[in-house]
Amino acid sequence: MKVLVSAIAFLVALTLSFPTLAQRSAAEFFEEGNTKAGTGDFNGALQAYSSVIAMSPEHAPSYFNRGLAKANLKDHRGAILDYDRAIELNPKESLYYQSRGVSKSLQDDFRAAIEDYTKAIEINPEEPKTYYNRGVSYAKLKNHRNALTDLDRALSLNPDELAALYARGNCKQDLQEYAGSLADFTRVIELSPKRTGAYAGRGLAKLQLGDYQGASADFTRAIELSPNDSELYANRGFAKNKLEDFTGAIIDFDKTIQLSPDNFLAYYGRGFSKGRLNDQRGAIADLTKSIELKNPYVGDPKKIVYAGKINKEKLDELRDQVQQPVKIDNLTNERAEAYYIRGMNKAKVGDTKSALQDMTTAVELNPTYSSAYFSRALIRSASGDQMGAVLDFSSSIKLRSDYPEAYYLRGILKNSLGQVNEGCMDLSKAGELGYQQAYKVIASFCN
Repeated sequence: MKVLVSAIAFLVALTLSFPTLAQRSAAEFFEEGNTKAGTGDFNGALQAYSSVIAMSPEHAPSYFNRGLAKANLKDHRGAILDYDRAIELNPKESLYYQSRGVSKSLQDDFRAAIEDYTKAIEINPEEPKTYYNRGVSYAKLKNHRNALTDLDRALSLNPDELAALYARGNCKQDLQEYAGSLADFTRVIELSPKRTGAYAGRGLAKLQLGDYQGASADFTRAIELSPNDSELYANRGFAKNKLEDFTGAIIDFDKTIQLSPDNFLAYYGRGFSKGRLNDQRGAIADLTKSIELKNPYVGDPKKIVYAGKINKEKLDELRDQVQQPVKIDNLTNERAEAYYIRGMNKAKVGDTKSALQDMTTAVELNPTYSSAYFSRALIRSASGDQMGAVLDFSSSIKLRSDYPEAYYLRGILKNSLGQVNEGCMDLSKAGELGYQQAYKVIASFCN
C-alpha cells in the first residue's frame, strides 16, 4: 500500500492540533509512529498511534495513520474502523475516503469502495490514484465502460502511470477493443521492459487481431521472464495452432499440463493439435479430458449445490413469478414453431421429458429461436438442471440482447449457484432494460 508514506508525510504538519497539556508527549508518540511506519515497523507504529489516541481521542490523523498501519498488517476490517473514526472527525479529507476504499476493495466490497472513491473525487478531483482505484473496482464488477472512463481520466492526469496503463489494457480487452489494448500494453513495455503481464496481455491482443506470429513472440518473451507460468505456454500453444505449427503447439501444451495438470484448456488445444496430426485416438483422449475436467456441466444436474444467497425454494418462487409471453408466429417449413408451442403445452401438464424434447427439436430446426431457448431454460430449471438453464438463457440473450426476462432469470440462477457477483450484474441489466422486479431482488440478495 504505497500511499502509507505519503499519507504520513502529509499529516505530520497536523501534530500542532494537540491539546496544550499533552502536546509534547502526544507529538512525540505521533512522530515515533511516523518513523516506525517509514521503516516498515507497522506494529510499532500502531502502538505509537494508539498512545496518541489515548491522550487525544479527537485527533483524526492518528486514527487515519493507525488505519494505514493496520492495512499494511492486512487487518483491513480494523483499518476501516479507524478510517471511519477519522472521517467522522474530519469528513473533508479526501485521502481518508480513498484509503478506506482501498481496504474495502481488498475485501472484495467493490460497491462500497466505489462510494468512497467517489466521495474522495468530489473533495479532490485532481488525484489520479483515486480514479485508478475506482476504475479497477468498476472493472471487478464487470462495469468496463465506467472503468474505462475512470482509467482514461487517471491517465490524463498522469499519462505514464504503469498501473493505470496496464489496467486500461485489460479493460479494453474485456470490451474487445484489441487495438487500444495492444497500444496500452506496448506503452507499458516501453516504460518497463521486464513486465511479464504486459507481454502476455499484448500477446492476447495480437491473437485477437490475427497477428499470430507476433503473439507467439510476445508469449515467448513472457516465458523468458516467467518460465513457470503455465498459462503463457498454453497461450503460445494456441498461437502455434493458429500458425499450423501443431508439433510446436503440442510441446507447449505438454509443458502447460506438466505445470498445471488440471488445465482443461491445454487438453483442448492439445487435442486439436493431435487431431490435425492424424493422431485421432490421442485427440479423443485429450478432448474427453478437456470436457470432463472440473466441468460443472457434467454429471447429475440435480446434485448441484445451491451455494448462493438464493436457495432452491426462493429460486422456484422467483422463477415461477415470471410471465412468459406467448404469441403465434408464422409456421415455417421446418415447423419449429409447432414443436415450440407443443412443448409449452406439455410442460404445463407436467410432461417435462417430452416438453424438453420438443424444445430441443425446435432449436435444432431453428438455431436462432430465442424464445425456444428461453422456454427450454425454464423447463430445465424447474426440473433442477440449473446449469443447463443458464446455458439456454445465455443462448437466448446472445440472440436477443434486449431480453430483460432472460437476464433476470439468468441472474437469479447464477446467484443461487454461488456466482453472486455475475448474477447481480445480470439483475442490474434486467432492471436497466425495464424489468422492475429485478430491483427488489437486488435489494434483498445483492447488498
